Amino acid sequence: MDRNGEARSKRKQPPTPTLDRPSKQFRPEASSLTEADDAPPNRALYSIQDPDDERIPPLAAAAAAVDSPEWQATITRVVKNVVSIHFCQTCSFDTDPAVSSEATGFVVDAERGYILTNRHVVGAGPFWGYCIFDNHEECDVYPVYRDPVHDFGILRFDPKAIKYMPVAALDLRPDLARVGVEIRVVGNDAGEKLSILSGVISRLDRNAPEYGEGYSDFNTNYIQAAAAASGGSSGSPVVNIDGYAVALQAGGRADGAATDYFLPLDRPLRALECIRKGKPVTRGTIQCQWMIKPFDECRRLGLSPAWEAAIRQGFPKETGMLVAEIVLPQGPADSKIEEGDVLIEVNGKLLTQFVRLDAILDASVGKPIKLLVQRGGKDIYMELMVGNLHDITPDRFVTVAGGSFHNLSYQQARLYAIAVKGVFVSEAAGSFRFESTESGWLVDSVDQKKTPDLDTFIEVMRHIPDRARVVVTYKHLRDLHTLNTSIVYIDRHWTTKMRMAVRNDKTGVWDFTDLADPLPPSAPVPRKARFIRLDRVKPAAAADVVRSFVRISCSMPVKLDGFPRARKIGFGVVIDAAKGLVIVSRAVVPYDLCDISITVADSIIVDGRVLFMHPLQNYAIIKYDPSLVLAPVQSAKLSKETIRQGDSTIFLGFNQNLRVVVAETTVTDITTVAIPANASAPRYRAINLDAITVDTGLSGQCGSGVLVSQDGTVQALWSSYLGERSPHTNKDIEYHLGLATPTLLPVIHQIQSGIIPKLRMLNVETNIVQMSQVRIMGVSEDWIQKVEQENPERHQLFMIRKVECGHDQTLQEGDVILTLNGKLITRVSELDVMYDHATLNAVVVRNCQEMSIEVPTVPTEDLETDRAVIFCGAVLHRPHHAVRQQISKLHSEVYVSARTRGSPAYQYGLAPTNFITAVDDVKTPDLAAFVREVNKIPDNTYFRLKSVTFDNVPWVVTMKKNEHYFPTMDFTKDAREACGWRRVTYENGSPHKGVSSLTAEVMDEGAGHEEDVE
Repeated sequence: MDRNGEARSKRKQPPTPTLDRPSKQFRPEASSLTEADDAPPNRALYSIQDPDDERIPPLAAAAAAVDSPEWQATITRVVKNVVSIHFCQTCSFDTDPAVSSEATGFVVDAERGYILTNRHVVGAGPFWGYCIFDNHEECDVYPVYRDPVHDFGILRFDPKAIKYMPVAALDLRPDLARVGVEIRVVGNDAGEKLSILSGVISRLDRNAPEYGEGYSDFNTNYIQAAAAASGGSSGSPVVNIDGYAVALQAGGRADGAATDYFLPLDRPLRALECIRKGKPVTRGTIQCQWMIKPFDECRRLGLSPAWEAAIRQGFPKETGMLVAEIVLPQGPADSKIEEGDVLIEVNGKLLTQFVRLDAILDASVGKPIKLLVQRGGKDIYMELMVGNLHDITPDRFVTVAGGSFHNLSYQQARLYAIAVKGVFVSEAAGSFRFESTESGWLVDSVDQKKTPDLDTFIEVMRHIPDRARVVVTYKHLRDLHTLNTSIVYIDRHWTTKMRMAVRNDKTGVWDFTDLADPLPPSAPVPRKARFIRLDRVKPAAAADVVRSFVRISCSMPVKLDGFPRARKIGFGVVIDAAKGLVIVSRAVVPYDLCDISITVADSIIVDGRVLFMHPLQNYAIIKYDPSLVLAPVQSAKLSKETIRQGDSTIFLGFNQNLRVVVAETTVTDITTVAIPANASAPRYRAINLDAITVDTGLSGQCGSGVLVSQDGTVQALWSSYLGERSPHTNKDIEYHLGLATPTLLPVIHQIQSGIIPKLRMLNVETNIVQMSQVRIMGVSEDWIQKVEQENPERHQLFMIRKVECGHDQTLQEGDVILTLNGKLITRVSELDVMYDHATLNAVVVRNCQEMSIEVPTVPTEDLETDRAVIFCGAVLHRPHHAVRQQISKLHSEVYVSARTRGSPAYQYGLAPTNFITAVDDVKTPDLAAFVREVNKIPDNTYFRLKSVTFDNVPWVVTMKKNEHYFPTMDFTKDAREACGWRRVTYENGSPHKGVSSLTAEVMDEGAGHEEDVE
């Protein structure tokens, strides 16, 4: 399946898929406007409905095909200055998510190598990208400047890198933007290399469009035209017939209307001149948003006739004035300017335009200015101190415990009309993954200490030891009335360093500094607790089973094996209280590169570790230190008798609110099942097992529980089984089924004896076939009679549905199994003979012929992932068991399991489910060979990867290595390490102890992704 849930294409997907983020709420207009860059998985097409559009209908665009000779000559000159920008915003920062996308820019200084584009392209945070010129020469680009408010940014490139064409620049002429001027938008429209769209300027006085909760421009007018530009055209020059850039493409409508919005070039021209002269681009603010309001509305707000007459006489072409829309608390304008004030004068001169207001503020940073406003018909004079806009625009962030943090920005504060203060969670991940929302959180306190700013937050985090659990209070920007409280588990072992990133506009990259090593974890101490009592539940022995349940929380720092979540919560059953052994679903603990917290009696929290993971039956056995638990934990008494269809039993489970529910019920069915495979991204699934269903609605609400008899004996384990992803809802389906306890006992007994089972198995998936079917397939009447006698409840045999790849197997798809080692196989539990034998003597029917064959079994120890490499944002490991179940041929032992948003893997299209077979024509059959070859590649250079899609289509991807933001990390399972895994980070090909951040929440494991945490 592709990223939209449709059937997987037989060809590789394009490097930049076009999934949209969910629609956003936005203010103040209710609407539909597109931010004009190509929308990858986590960048939206924003839209607004402009009520002003009715006043001036869109003008019909001129057809480019009938351009005059003058226009053709102009376009020929202009296109040489326009570049296609391919970029990554490498991590979430401020209003921008991590993203890979394409846009447009144009050269504005050929000698120094400056390119003008949009601010939402350059982004507020770390940026990495390159540009392609008209002749398809390519060079790296680095941010020089991004405006704190207005939608423009400047990139730098090396003009000497362009060798096969002269580099020229477009002159910026904001004064030539006039109503009625015919224009052309020249850019990378809708992902095309070059597109030329025609239009006519219809307005110069439009308010800046609102894009919703993300970045939005404000305190400027916008130019409106009919041009119908679309995704990818962000940053395109808007040129007149003389070849001058008169505006900058910034946004457009998404509802089909041929309307586009352009940023005037007055402020970009000033910023460019400052940068050329080596001067800082000063930006002033009084923390007040102004809007252009027509005179009729200004009159209703209290504009006096005298002042209106003076304004109209002084500015006869003006139709409106600037009115205060939002005044931020605790800013320079707070308690002085009020919403609805009409701006009359600044420093004693009439003022109606944003351009003049910007010029005054930018020239007055740190100085006072005098304002005259009208409020309800009264003149109000005031003096304000102009603040520095750069001071309230974050240029640094800190990463710790998996999350990223910086001071709240003016952008976010303006959107919600709050003071510019507080610690903003730019990447709500790791320990700081709050609820189910990825962004918008403000941290109020950590460990009972207030965190009003980033420096205070850093000092608090320095003194919190690894694995500590602390109280964190926080608010969401959309609901500042509610103070949320959570207990947070601080992870300083998977990501050991607390790191500060600071923007460097000279180099164009962000410089990282290690702030503090983690403090060692505090020694755990034993705790006392009592379990809840179910006094109203009868019989008492069944109710007492509640003392065998513990809550399991599993956090995964890296997404492996196609598993879609970064954190899972469920319940496990204690099978040996003296040894601290717990059995739990693999839908909760999918692999052992994780942190496991076990909560006993809703009171005691202890760490756990994985001992054993069953390859087929969907359970794991984990262990905790029982000496830390001073509570009457009860070992579950597991039944040795198989529960049968029609038996009465008691269902005891935990619902979605983690509350105990109990009901008497009956076993409705026991049938052999295989959990459906996930087509888009293979992940662990249970096969070849008998699943139990019961006659109670509670069973579908509970992902954890047991079936228990009257005397308290556990007859079956009730668990969640992770299934396929729905193509309609893009949500993962979980099945809730029971597994009879007798199938668990052989493994449990070995583990209780201190032996980790080394199981063998038939690497096949089976289907049930009925007698009517096997007769047609060639099974004799004698065998059919034996089946009916052997299993009176179910007349069935097993057919080989799929043979897993990667191991030799004499069984073939379509074979009907009659016996294994002389035993007639009519129940799935009878296949368990495979666990203890290297080979099995089988009698099968193949192509209507009965034959005896020797069937090999395969070891299961190598089915679990024991090494993972993160390279250029792609998570690589051996093809895990689910891949081998679903594919017919393994192309290599280097499999792409997930990739990080905003990474080179995303940018260049290296997708999950791809296999890598070679690096720069050197074959890489396994991870060791792959790591060896990629470590030879210098940083910031291109290399080639030979790949094969899951559907056996070979292709070659060219990528550029980026070690600064995406270093190579190698995880190897190692029992000697405290975490159970050894981690090495490579820099310039040499290993050193890893310190780079891990954020599983921004890793996508396949086509589409849902929320990463429950």
